[in-house]
Amino acid sequence: MSWSTGKDGAFALHEVRQRGEVEVVGLLTTITSNFGRVSMHGVREELLDRQAAALELPCWKVGIPHPCPDELYEREMGEALARACDQGISHVVFGDLFLEDLRAWRDAKLASVGMAGVYPLWKRDTAALARDMVASGLRATLTCVDPRRLAPSFAGRAFDDVLLASLPPGVDPCGENGELHSFASAGPMFERAIPMTVGEVVERDGFVFADVLLATAVSVAPARG
Repeated sequence: MSWSTGKDGAFALHEVRQRGEVEVVGLLTTITSNFGRVSMHGVREELLDRQAAALELPCWKVGIPHPCPDELYEREMGEALARACDQGISHVVFGDLFLEDLRAWRDAKLASVGMAGVYPLWKRDTAALARDMVASGLRATLTCVDPRRLAPSFAGRAFDDVLLASLPPGVDPCGENGELHSFASAGPMFERAIPMTVGEVVERDGFVFADVLLATAVSVAPARG
């Protein structure tokens, strides 16, 4: 399962488990090594570890630097996928929704190592899908927003019906165009909820990050991407 800690991946995992078409045996996540955080979402590694434990799945972490050239990213991910293929893993599940070029790129990279992609949420109406996520009991927090598309005040907010109703026109309800990223902390895909709170909100590299913390932790450092 391609895993970046967010709501789309969490719901895709739930859907594919419900269908029983493939057996998910682990999570694959890129970590920005400089910061010890999940790439782009800015989520601390310890929160990722809590998710993996609550999902009862091992997490295979791929370390990349910041910044990371495309060729280096592709090499590191290619090596990780090749190792997975060598272990008999034939598919990777993604939470992608409608970006055709991204899916084509993923499929080409997977095919190069003899694997294929699974897209359980593909081409679903994102407004209805977002409501279905909330109705299912999925709980998520916005960890990163693009201030060019969404007001910085959205960072740190819960992904719920109130947020969906307040999104401005032109913003995809699931953030598929990069408007927002999230951290999933509870829902039917987890064996138990992850106690969390929102710490410092900072702007970095043109994005606004909300630092998600374990509920017992205290924030002492700015969020990283």
